[in-house]
Amino acid sequence: MIILFVLLGVFLAIGCTGNQGASPNATVTPVTPVTPVSAVTPGATVPETITVSAAASLTNAFTDIASQFEKENSGTNVSLNFGSSGTLRTQIEGGAPVDVFASADEKQMNLLGNKSLIDNSSRKDFTGNSLVLIIPANSTLNITNITDLTDPKVQKIGIGNPDTVPVGNYTKTALTEAGLWSQLENKTIPGEDVRQVLTYVERGEVDAGFVYSTDAKSADPGTIKVVTNVSVSTPVTYPIAVVSASNHKETAQKFLNFVTGTEGQDILKGYGFVTQS
Repeated sequence: MIILFVLLGVFLAIGCTGNQGASPNATVTPVTPVTPVSAVTPGATVPETITVSAAASLTNAFTDIASQFEKENSGTNVSLNFGSSGTLRTQIEGGAPVDVFASADEKQMNLLGNKSLIDNSSRKDFTGNSLVLIIPANSTLNITNITDLTDPKVQKIGIGNPDTVPVGNYTKTALTEAGLWSQLENKTIPGEDVRQVLTYVERGEVDAGFVYSTDAKSADPGTIKVVTNVSVSTPVTYPIAVVSASNHKETAQKFLNFVTGTEGQDILKGYGFVTQS
């Protein structure tokens, strides 16, 4: 009996050992191979983006120009940065990643050119503008020319900051040439750019303001009246250039060529700018 029990135990042990590691109902889950990052989208083209810093007065026109340029240049995006030309110039001087600069006057572009921060060979004057005096549409003041601004009833005059905003510099020049700056300087309310001056007049926050004719045309209907064109000895011209530090110079030059070409000039003309011959 003892021998029989021993033999039975041996057989049972052998049977259990043979079944270890094998479950008839077990399911093996295959390991999914990791796809290398470089192989996720073989042949995919990464869109090229250029940054264009442009004077605030170009907002509407350049928005349309950029849109048309992107349609005709698949795979290229245009990032627009608008502001006063002086502010945009200091951004470029500070190393901002800008590819194209379009200024509302020659002064800001000259400052960059003198420091070799623009490609001077690419620089072109591409459009022009004119200075106008505007008042709120509901104004009860008898303002018919710039001399009327000396009336004590006229207390606030919106102008761009003459140090950084080209329209402000043109305004100061025009008033100085007319012998009025010393009388009107204390009445001036400086704006950060020409669009802010326009807003001041639209809202009736000032009695009058100086803006470009193109900005006056973009005002909300029924908010302003154009009093007169303002004579200034320095022509209101807009230069454009490729920034020296650009990492996309070929595409930047292509955008500049588009602005100065037929399509770009037609868009500018549609917004009231003086196109270049």
